[in-house]
Amino acid sequence: MPHIHDLINFTVAAYIVNNGKVVLVNHLQLKRWMPVGGHIELDEDPEEALFREIKEEAGIDKRDLTVLSNKPEIVSDGTKFLFTPSFLDIHKITDTHRHVGIIYLLSSKTDELVLAADEHNGIRWFGLSELENEEFKISPAVKFYAEEAIKLSNSSGR
Repeated sequence: MPHIHDLINFTVAAYIVNNGKVVLVNHLQLKRWMPVGGHIELDEDPEEALFREIKEEAGIDKRDLTVLSNKPEIVSDGTKFLFTPSFLDIHKITDTHRHVGIIYLLSSKTDELVLAADEHNGIRWFGLSELENEEFKISPAVKFYAEEAIKLSNSSGR
């Protein structure tokens, strides 16, 4: 999706873990390994964008995912409770454009992935040692979030 605003857009990022590994995609235009995710569209809330992006970019269905954060189970007329993101950041895309990243950590019941070939050169699961491998040139921020997702998934038993 193209940028909605000139200076700053809101995005979601999904660090999805299965069996001690996190899925990353090799972005077609940016040519780097990144989490699954993308822009929050004007008619979406962050949770809707999260599950849409995961399905579009990795082929993982919402029913196979567990968000590793809390969401109240209260019913309140006119209020939709959303999963709490694990992290927030703002990062540079170009010299004149930035993204506010809403970062979610998730676990997946499946390790089956589908490449979105129109958006990515590759998709794969990375273990902790592979995240450190210089061959992949994974940014420090992506490594941090990916390692946190693996740790949280391991500690929660998911």
